Amino acid sequence: MEPIAEIRRLYDIMPASGRVMTKILSKPEQAKVIDVSFPLPWNRERPIYINFDLWRRLAKPQRDLILLRTVCWLTGVRWFKPDIHQGIAIAGILGALVEFWQTDPVGVVVAGGLTTLAVYRITAINRSQYSELNADEAAIKVAQRRGYSETEAAQHLLSAIETVTKIEGRNLLNFHELIRCQNLRAIAGLSSVGVPNKF
Repeated sequence: MEPIAEIRRLYDIMPASGRVMTKILSKPEQAKVIDVSFPLPWNRERPIYINFDLWRRLAKPQRDLILLRTVCWLTGVRWFKPDIHQGIAIAGILGALVEFWQTDPVGVVVAGGLTTLAVYRITAINRSQYSELNADEAAIKVAQRRGYSETEAAQHLLSAIETVTKIEGRNLLNFHELIRCQNLRAIAGLSSVGVPNKF
């Protein structure tokens, strides 16, 4: 597999937001098939690192779905959207600036703590199982626009998760992967038991 040709093909199947925000890079020394870092608010590009020696062991539909899922997760991490946590973070920053200007160290500490708590909560939400499941479902929707049926896309993503685990030399799926697989089995019609909405 020629990495440059495969990277071009992968950009073609990405949604437009993925093409703008992400960048695919070859990283042959990494032990994972595909890897990303948690995107921080000041990073304009969100790199996706692929070990193409391991990547070629996946079937083409598995590669498509695992990439779409990764792109959907990366583009789903939003630091600046109007909700209570972003409001608290902004209020904390403004409060810290005002207290600093007034040389009130206690006020600065309190406002700084409030900001830290809000940022921690935003990060936790974006790393949660809920965001993982949302990324899977978003990837399936994008795959449907690329010619896959919902059932096929769920099956390919499910098999990709299991295959990646074997390629990386792991014997067992981790907790997040087990929950994702159960949800994908339900979407693919392979199981009647899905993941509860309040999970």
